[in-house]
Amino acid sequence: MTLTADLYFSFRSPYSYLAMPKCRAAIARYDLDIALRPVYPLAIREPTFFERNHPNWLRYTFLDVLRLAQHDGITMLPPRPDPIVQDIATRQIAAEQPYIFALVRMGQAAARRGRGFAFADAVSQLIWGGTEGWHADAHLAAAAQAAGLDFAELQAEARDDAVALDAELAANQAALEAAGHWGVPTLVFNGEPFFGQDRVDLAIARMKAAGLEERA
Repeated sequence: MTLTADLYFSFRSPYSYLAMPKCRAAIARYDLDIALRPVYPLAIREPTFFERNHPNWLRYTFLDVLRLAQHDGITMLPPRPDPIVQDIATRQIAAEQPYIFALVRMGQAAARRGRGFAFADAVSQLIWGGTEGWHADAHLAAAAQAAGLDFAELQAEARDDAVALDAELAANQAALEAAGHWGVPTLVFNGEPFFGQDRVDLAIARMKAAGLEERA
């Protein structure tokens, strides 16, 4: 019997990126479907968060994700460009955001087709794996193809159905909070949230207790 879990994910979250290899390995090994539930990054939902937080927060996060990536053998480099336009010195979020809205809407369009996880996995490797100019159509088209999707179709849907997609993204965020958390990455299984890339193994253990089996 196939078990299903929801993964609440942000394309701007380095911890979401670090969770993907563990989730990918679990899907390959077990009779498991992980449904991607993309959300807008914190910088969009709460633009003043970074200015209000402790000055060390951002610096510590950079340090932490890089050492985690090194520990797990995952390639990680600063995104070029950052999916969110932000002045790192002042931590201020720019009013104009040319990348994130189309990207997250395409992620939700992929999720509509049941290919959200594969799309997010491929795109996050572009963003965090060192691909300069990851936002170029050629790069995103290759990621979409790897996920079994048509990039032109996703791009058109993100543009033409933006209002409905944004409503679905807001519903994803509401569902995450209803499950008991607010941040990403969070796996939710049987209504129980597992927050952080370091909780994936614990979530899998809970799934095994519920009957998760290895693929034949």
